[in-house]
Amino acid sequence: MDGKKQIYLAGPLFSQAERDFNVMLRDRLVEMGFSVFLPQEDGADTESSRLEDRQRNIFENDVRGVDGSDIVLAVLDGGSDVDSGTAWEMGYAYAKGIPVLGLKTDFRTFGDEGIINLMMEMSIEALERDIESILKVLENYL
Repeated sequence: MDGKKQIYLAGPLFSQAERDFNVMLRDRLVEMGFSVFLPQEDGADTESSRLEDRQRNIFENDVRGVDGSDIVLAVLDGGSDVDSGTAWEMGYAYAKGIPVLGLKTDFRTFGDEGIINLMMEMSIEALERDIESILKVLENYL
């Protein structure tokens, strides 16, 4: 182990724009000094793997990714509600006692309930609305 704190970067990864955003954010986190588990690259989650009926392998890789992480950073963009896979990863990390931080750059909200679903919001230690703000919060975890 290299001694770096590992971040599991949870978030939607179904469009090119989402995947590009995740890679850009991963690169910024690595520049800060973190190690990053990025499911779209490290979780064997590709279109061909899904067609090959390897969902169990993807799931198990991602669970191991969360288990091996010190922090989960959840990208909460993609609409008014959180991506269901991201929500699961957040809940799993919360139950394991792994700190969860949220980043929501999407201006859509969940309505009267708040920026995101109440259960998601109550399970995170910080919710920031832009990249620079969440990077500043993450400085406290180095």
